[in-house]
Amino acid sequence: MKHFSLLVLFMAVSTAANFAQNTSAIKWITWEEAVKLNQTTPKKMLVDVYTDWCGWCKKMDKSTFVDPMIVKYVSDNFYAVKFNAEQRADIQFSTETFKFVANDNGRGGVHQLAVALLDGKMGYPSIVYLNEKFERIMISPGFKEPADIIKELKFAAEEQYTKTTWEQYNNGK
Repeated sequence: MKHFSLLVLFMAVSTAANFAQNTSAIKWITWEEAVKLNQTTPKKMLVDVYTDWCGWCKKMDKSTFVDPMIVKYVSDNFYAVKFNAEQRADIQFSTETFKFVANDNGRGGVHQLAVALLDGKMGYPSIVYLNEKFERIMISPGFKEPADIIKELKFAAEEQYTKTTWEQYNNGK
């Protein structure tokens, strides 16, 4: 009976450890943290531009961004930045200060850095890929399944964008 109890305990601990490993999420950092880290260890950036009210953003957090393959690939190749497009705090970057701008009616608004990252095309979720010099590689709007986003991640991380367009790469040309 003692051996059976130890076996059950071992199986429970192993299952819990595997579950925790499989449900680990991307370690998100702030824009400011990524900028600081990039000064000593340059790395590409994946910026997830989201809002608190965006249902598809939440779905990506619960599915795509916890997929073990995606978590590993992102952590190996990118600084992962979670950026709320409606955050109120100012951000100093380079020589500019980016601020929250309220809507004319006083309800809601948008952060200037989100507008700059997305070229004013405000849709959520949107992922922006940047190179080590903070130059935009591409903007990817909309919800992505793991199988779809891995291709984008490789396009950016493997610098395929220096050889071809996203459209050609995505279509296998």
